[in-house]
Formats: sequence, structure tokens, C-alpha cells
Amino acid sequence: MAPTIWFLTGSQSLYGEDTLHQVAAQSRRIAQALDEDPDIPAAVRWRPVLTDAEAIRRTMLQAGADDDCIGVITWMHTFSPAKMWIAGLNALLRPLLHLHTQANVALPWSSIDMDFMNLNQAAHGDREHAHVQTRLGMARTTVAGHTSDPAVRARIASWVRAARGHADLRTLRLARFGDNMRDVAVTEGDKVEAQIRFGASVHAFGVNDLVAAAGAVPDHRVGELAEEYEQAYAVAPELRSGGGRHQALRDAARIELGLRDFLAAGSYQAFTTNFEDLGGLRQLPGIAVQRLMADGRGFGAEGDWKTALLLRALKSAAAGLPGGTSFMEDYTYHLVPGRELILGAHMLEVCPSIAAGVPSCEVHPLSIGGRQDPVRLVFDAAPGPGLVVGLADLGDRFRLVANEIDLVGPPEPLPRLPVARAVWAPRPNFRTATEAWLSAGGPHHTVLSQAITIEILADLAEMTGVELLVIDSETEVARFRREMRWNQAYHRLAQGF
Repeated sequence: MAPTIWFLTGSQSLYGEDTLHQVAAQSRRIAQALDEDPDIPAAVRWRPVLTDAEAIRRTMLQAGADDDCIGVITWMHTFSPAKMWIAGLNALLRPLLHLHTQANVALPWSSIDMDFMNLNQAAHGDREHAHVQTRLGMARTTVAGHTSDPAVRARIASWVRAARGHADLRTLRLARFGDNMRDVAVTEGDKVEAQIRFGASVHAFGVNDLVAAAGAVPDHRVGELAEEYEQAYAVAPELRSGGGRHQALRDAARIELGLRDFLAAGSYQAFTTNFEDLGGLRQLPGIAVQRLMADGRGFGAEGDWKTALLLRALKSAAAGLPGGTSFMEDYTYHLVPGRELILGAHMLEVCPSIAAGVPSCEVHPLSIGGRQDPVRLVFDAAPGPGLVVGLADLGDRFRLVANEIDLVGPPEPLPRLPVARAVWAPRPNFRTATEAWLSAGGPHHTVLSQAITIEILADLAEMTGVELLVIDSETEVARFRREMRWNQAYHRLAQGF
């Protein structure tokens, strides 16, 4: 897919051909400027000016039928009577950004005449357009300002990133190896509702299907990947060629290749594993999962398909941005008053895209799973601002919970913790953030991202119709709980009876 955004300009035939030619030329220049902006991660394609209801309806249907089209920008250059747009907006199957702008930056005060006024009417043309969007209950993002303003372009770029994540979800296929971890509530969920809401399909496979795929990998490919490990990471001497545990490295490489072959054959962009169901696997996939995440795959441990879907969508949205995005789990706390921190990790599966340096490749015992000691990449996460985001199924709706955080280095070395890890201080503080997260029913499996912003996440929530609760530096627990109650009433009323 080559993601594109359609740029649609509204007008009407009342103005005559000369004015419409000017409308077309000016809107084409705006679309071209957006298309040439390197920070907007999709091609922006100008479409002919729309002046009647049938042309609008056909264009919206064509946008929905174009697999490359991930979203639509509308701008009313002149007054474009909004009743013309009703059928088209009702037919639109792509995310919508309403751009409220105009061709000129400054008004030419001394030369303004009625010709100028008739041509430059976005100030009320877009209000007409927005009114009917509101009447229709359209989910959309509205951006106001001149497109030469870097802040306006950055806001459009954020929306485009969300549209990329949304487009990925629409066609996402996820492979589950085994079921959910037994008796765990938060990793369960309604897969049918997820497909209705997001478009993603979740397929279950016996773990021995993966075992068979790994067994079919030729030995020479296993050897080549083992050599790649030795070149890319600080591999422990015992795992290197000739080392006493080199076979464990080869077994890990075989699992990775089997996973890659299986996922590629079924066009799966996300997957889950479960240490309670390893079948004939020699070890729990560790480095394999980490490297697949680094390549952009979604992943959830213990059968957590919701987090796997979320991770893949956010990786798609973050593509090309600095900072990594990883599967994460809140593990334990540092509760020294005034210096509270959260230590996040997992048994093995943390994405090296968030690493502060070159990961080390190590093998250590795993007290659960009952298999060979697994190979994994060990590292500390890079410091800096970030987000942790969880997706929960509340029964009647999905809820995203996001907490702005500050990643820090561990206060002391962790020589005996043989897994990748991240340490962070939640905003606004530990007590407020954790009380709000727990009140929201946020999951313990999350996506940690140093690239995604609340702005991108909010646009994605709007596109998918999913509730979003944000915990940031302004959060107060009492106000947060009131917001949850209001949201509950809104979402239940919005579903109808």
C-alpha cells in the first residue's frame, strides 16, 4: 500500500468559471505544499473542485474504494452549501480532517474588493461545512490556520499518522499461538466486536503449527541468522559459535525464522504467544519476538491480542519518528517518597527499538514454562518523555488509557535482572497516575512509546470510535473519576437502544 490522502475542495457553480479556475489553482497549490512536506507521512493528492452533490457523493465512494486512500481532507475555499455534502459525507468510509484555512496569509487591506471577498470565503464556507458535519455526527479532526504555519502542518502530520494506524487496523490479521493465559481477565475480550470496531481479524493456531514451521527451516538459514546475532549484538561468550551453549542460540534463531515464515505465509502483521502452551517448542520465544517487534510487528504476551493490535497500529503511526515503541508490562515499584518510579519489563519480550544502547544477547533460566533456558536481548530503555497506553475491553465498549511518563535510567545497576527493562516516573506523580489508571480499569499489559503523542492517539481514538482517558501533568483523581462517569453515560447513549 502507498498511503495517500485525498484533498477535496468545496465550492459551487454560482461563482462562474473564472472564479472556479482560481479556486482550483489555489487549492492545488495548498495540496502540493502539503504533499511536499517531508513530515507528512503520506502522499497528498489533489482532486478536482467539487461543486454539486453527485460529484461529492461519487468522490467519497471512490475514496472508500481506493485501498491506498487512508483519509480525506476537506476545505471549503468558497461558500459550498452543505446540504450538497450530506450524501457524500454519509458515504465516506475514511477518516476525515476538516481543514479551515485560506489561500492568503495576510489580507490585502487596501485592494480588497467584492471579487476578492467572493473568492476567499472559507471563514463562513467552512462554518457551513462544519455545521452539517456536526448534524451528521461525523467523527473528524478540525485544524484551523494557514498551511504555511509549521504548527498547522504538524497537526495535519499527526492526524495522517493516526490515519496510517487506522488503515493498518482495517486490514490487520493477527495469529494467536495457543490461548490466553488461564484465569487472566484483562487479556480476554470480544474478538467479534474488535473486528467490527477496528477491522482486525484474530486467528487461532495450535502452537505446534509454529513448531512445524520452525522444523522446516533449513540448517543453513539457522546458521546465517545465528551469525547475524553475533554481529548485531553483544552476544555472551557461551552463546557464540564454539561456546558451550551455542545450540541455544541456534534454537532461538530457528524459532525466529519459523515465526517469520509462518506470519509471512498468512500475511499476519501481529501475533501472540503463551508460556503456558509451548507444545514442542524448545524454548519460549524471546529474541525472536523482540526482533519481530523491532521490524514493526504487533505482539502481546500470554495471548493478549488486544495489546498486539494496539502495538501494531501505533508502530505504523510512529514509522519514521525518533524513539521506539514496545510491548510493556508494569512490574514493580520504587516507592521512596518523592522519588517514586515504575519498573516495567516482561519475562523476555521488550522491543529493542526503545534500547539506550546496543543490547546484549544472553541466556538465562526462566522459572516458568518448563522448557530450555531462552535466549533474549537485555538492555535499559533510553531516557526521555513517553507514553504508556493500554487497551481494555469493558464489555460494552473498548477503552484506551494513556499516561504521559518520563523514562529515566535505573537509579542503580541491575546486574541480576536478566531481561530488558524500562524505568519511568508517571505524570503528574505516582499516586495520582496509578490511582487514575486503576480507577479506569487500565490493563497491566501496555504499549510504551517514545514516538507517539497524545495528539496522534486522540485522533486514532476518534477514528475508531474508542473512548480515550488521558493521565497527564494536569490530572486530578476526583476530576478524572467524574470524566469516567460522563464518558460512561455518553458511550452508552451513543450506542442507542
